[in-house]
Amino acid sequence: MSPRDLLDNIIWNSLTGPHSKFAAGTGDARRYAKGFSPIVGFRDPEQPDLAALAPFCEPGEHFYCDIWSGAAPDGWQIDHEARMLKMVWEGAMPADDEAADAIALRAEHAAQAVELATLTNPGPFGLRTVEMGEYFGYFDDSRLIAMAGERMAAGPLHEVSGICTHPEFRSRGLARRLTSKLVRRQMRRGETPFLHVMSANAGARALYQKMGFRSYRETVVRVISRRPTAN
Repeated sequence: MSPRDLLDNIIWNSLTGPHSKFAAGTGDARRYAKGFSPIVGFRDPEQPDLAALAPFCEPGEHFYCDIWSGAAPDGWQIDHEARMLKMVWEGAMPADDEAADAIALRAEHAAQAVELATLTNPGPFGLRTVEMGEYFGYFDDSRLIAMAGERMAAGPLHEVSGICTHPEFRSRGLARRLTSKLVRRQMRRGETPFLHVMSANAGARALYQKMGFRSYRETVVRVISRRPTAN
């Protein structure tokens, strides 16, 4: 399977590949286990087998999925829908590590990472998300103020994710420097960086384009949940 084919259904290919150890589900539907990013993937993302996924999800848990645009089946609801771009790195390897002074984030930083992600909403994030790859951040004294890390992976593809900066510390280039650091580290390992960005976020799209990412495909992205069962 080519890298672009892997990227078309990257959630599934990650959950059944490098991140299978973090997955729960079946042969047709999987989720990241509780504590990780609340994301679900399907063998056939255009016709997802939500019935197969249901035993692994609690009513009221919210999950992100992409590609699927059909009506919600019985027992499920669509809580939010938007458009999202997959962007792939096509630039040269950054010559220098612009964030050599960044701190590697560990389990002890997980609560702060979730707090920053909740404030800035870079995408689905959980207490164990920092275990999914390398994460780096900047601190102001003991407060985490910017971060970026790695999430999904399949074949040579490796996602740059969780890119965010506290509102009080924006316009300093912190997130760009962290992103460049991760791109450089991935390319030195022979990997191809990619990322997801909301289509409506014109500012972020322009920044990533300027850095060297190029738009590959736009898809639907949804937040879904199981309906509570009647007593």
